[in-house]
This record gives sequence, C-alpha cells and structure tokens, in this order.
Amino acid sequence: MKKILILCFAATIVAGLTIRIKAAEKKKIAQTGFQFLSVVSDARAAALGGAVNSLEMGSSSLFFNPANMANMKCRFHVSASDNAWIAGIHHNAFSLALNPAPNTGNTWGVIGISVQSVNYGDVEWTIVDPGEDGYLDLGIITPSATAIGVGYAKALSTQFSVGGQVRWLKQDLGESYIASPTYSEDGDTLTVRNKITPVSFDFGTLFKTGFKSLVFGMSVRHFSEEIAYEEEGFQLPLVFTIGTSMDLMDFIDSEMIDQSLLLSVDATHYRSHPEQIIVGLDYTLMKLLSLRCGYVSSNDEDGFSFGMGVGQYGLQLDYAYTPFGVFDKVQRMTARFSF
Repeated sequence: MKKILILCFAATIVAGLTIRIKAAEKKKIAQTGFQFLSVVSDARAAALGGAVNSLEMGSSSLFFNPANMANMKCRFHVSASDNAWIAGIHHNAFSLALNPAPNTGNTWGVIGISVQSVNYGDVEWTIVDPGEDGYLDLGIITPSATAIGVGYAKALSTQFSVGGQVRWLKQDLGESYIASPTYSEDGDTLTVRNKITPVSFDFGTLFKTGFKSLVFGMSVRHFSEEIAYEEEGFQLPLVFTIGTSMDLMDFIDSEMIDQSLLLSVDATHYRSHPEQIIVGLDYTLMKLLSLRCGYVSSNDEDGFSFGMGVGQYGLQLDYAYTPFGVFDKVQRMTARFSF
C-alpha cells in the first residue's frame, strides 16, 4: 500500500512536469477577462507560490480549493488580506467560515463567505478627437472589481472531502462613448456604462491517503458561461489544479522539537496562459513561527516568493514578499483569527 501511495505522489509530480513541457508547444495569451480572480492576495498562499490546493487553510480555502475547509477544527475562522499589487493597484480579500459542530466530526459541514475587491486607482478618461492633440480629456474614471462568494464543504469520510462555492462578480470599467445607431454628421453618440455582473462556480475535492500526512487535492475554479460587454464574448480565467502535499518531518524523528516541514506541489492548467508547476515549502517551529518559500514555473516576472508567519492563541499574522522584475516587488499581509 505504501508503495502505491508513493507512486501516486510521484505520478502527480510527473504529470505536472509533462504539462510543463507541453506548455512550450502552445501559447495562450489574452483569452480571458476578470483577471483579478487569478491574483493571490492571501499572504501564506503567496509565499508558497500559490501551491495550496491540498493544504487546509480554514476560510481562506475558499480562494483556492473549497474542499480544504471541510476539516476545520475550530468553530469560527476569519481572514483579511491586503495586497499591494503592481502599478499601484490594490487587492483586498476577506473570508469567514463557520463550523456549527466542530466537536462532532463536522456533521453539518462548514459554510463560509468570501469577498475580493480591487481598487485600480484613478484613470484618465480620453477619447479620440480630430483636434490638434488627437484626443479629448474627459476627466477621471475609477474602475473597480468585486467578487462575493458563498461556499460549503463537508467531509464525506475521514479521508474524503468535497466543497463548492458560488460567486457573484462585478467589474465596472467606467463609461465610454460610441456612435449611436442613427449616427449623423453632427456626431451623435451614446454613453455606455461598461459594467457586467456574471456568476461563477468553484468545485474541489480533498483526499487523505492514510499514509502519514500525504494528501491529494483537485479543484476547478472560475467556471461560468461566456460573457460580453458588448459584442465580443470572453471567458473567466478558468483553471484546473491538482496538487499534493506532505509533512517531510514524518520521515524524521523530531519528537524533541515540535516542528513541521510541509512540501506542496501543484500542477495547473489555465485557459489564459501556459501550464505551471508550483512548489512551496512551509517550515513551522513550535506552531509559533513559520518560514516559507515558493516557486512558480512559466512566469515572466515573479517566479520566486518568500514569506513568514507568526501565530499564537488563535491569532495568525502572515507576510509575503515577491520580487516582480521590472515592476519592483509585491507585498502581501494577512491576519487570521479562529476559536
């Protein structure tokens, strides 16, 4: 049995390497919208490169694999994240989960809500104009994006869990002028509000193998019908992820010191860009201090990431630092509380 599980672990890594090679054969660029959904704001996840598809993260699991929320040991978990993204863009994320029966094997399952919001800052609104400057300045617009989700997860057995989430999305890109259907030489135009509100779905599973701490996870995120502002339709950034994780300290006699070294590996298949292999390491000492690093393949600017976390008495503070090439750096902070 152990040999079979080890083979499964190796097969996941090999499968990831295979899709990494195939990624070089086909380039997928600019095929989706609502890209803010693909940005990781959670500091622990960002420090691990995003390789958290098989890691239990309480309410934060709603942003990655909803099934990982099913085994939450506490009654209440909340997290709030601030992400200083590139180009002055600011991402914020909030999640909350409630486990009605934490001492009875999560009989009722776990329910949670998630919120993502994006502040793109002020953007100059201009249109083409035949005058000397070639454009007309119409002032300032403030684009925004929001995602609000409700999720549910339940452990169907001691080894297998499932979860899902429904999300209501909104993206507002401000106003624009277009020629009216009865356009005349006088230049009749219509003002259009570029705002759409689609619905998306996330699904996930989690399987505990029973061999030490070896776990497998699978998720499908951002599934929806085709959407459009006007005529040209597009898809949300659909992503399929398989992942595995394990505490490497299972192989080391570390009874003298309370510590863990989580290795997490995810293989992702995106609609909008090449496939990626993501590897994360999370070392935790005495359930107090965590040191983390991660690597993402097929990323032009942000391949490596680093971070740390401190926690005690149900309160956890996490920080992530990502060098971002020509965009300098990205820093994220997350606060969590549970009881």
